[in-house]
Amino acid sequence: MGKIIAIANQKGGVGKTTTSVNLAASLGVLEKKVLLIDADPQANASSGLGIDVDAVEIGSYQLIEHSAKAKDAIVASNAPNVDVIPAHIDLVAIEIELVDKESREYMLKNAINDLKSDYDYILIDCAPSLGLLTLNALTAADSVIIPIQCEYFALEGLGKLLNTIKSVQKIHNEALDIEGMLLTMFDSRLRLSNQVVEEVQKHFSDMVFETIIQRNVRLGEAPSYGESIINYDVSSKGAANYLSLAKELIKKNDI
Repeated sequence: MGKIIAIANQKGGVGKTTTSVNLAASLGVLEKKVLLIDADPQANASSGLGIDVDAVEIGSYQLIEHSAKAKDAIVASNAPNVDVIPAHIDLVAIEIELVDKESREYMLKNAINDLKSDYDYILIDCAPSLGLLTLNALTAADSVIIPIQCEYFALEGLGKLLNTIKSVQKIHNEALDIEGMLLTMFDSRLRLSNQVVEEVQKHFSDMVFETIIQRNVRLGEAPSYGESIINYDVSSKGAANYLSLAKELIKKNDI
């Protein structure tokens, strides 16, 4: 049985999509079968794995509104062992369309339940908001990874996200677990980066991944070529960081 992991933080620019794409590619290289579901209307996770977003006819929009089966929405990516359910700008409308639907928080869960036996990991790249799309992802997921950038406002909004996770656990998905907090965009030369790491580790100790994602030029370049960091430059620091995260995740879940 596969594990469904949502990658969520309502703050934009914290490395959610970078983490979704590169963690998926790293798990794939380590011979795990991975499905990445792009649940962000910006569709950056889809284009980051070489998918032509404008050509998407069946994607996460059709999946969530149940007008297409999950298996029909799956496309192969350019990363080994990684499939994608891509997003399209249409996804912007889904929150309005779901408002008066019954069981609207369970639309994604019901659509992907049957896929769990086909994959080792199903990753969901969430939108930078705490709206219905993210709520659907958290209801469908077994656990959540929270990327936190090592910058000044890092912990701002974290309380809000943790409260949302608590209420999802209470109302929609009591089995939802926090897989871990992931420190991203770390620059060892900056005192602030080091302070944020200390602060997060002090407050959340066991909940923080040992792997820290460092600032890396190659990580920023890879999406413009439609490639994961593994395909783009496997010898880079970014690739080493995400491979380390994938190994940590596998080890944690195999115990």
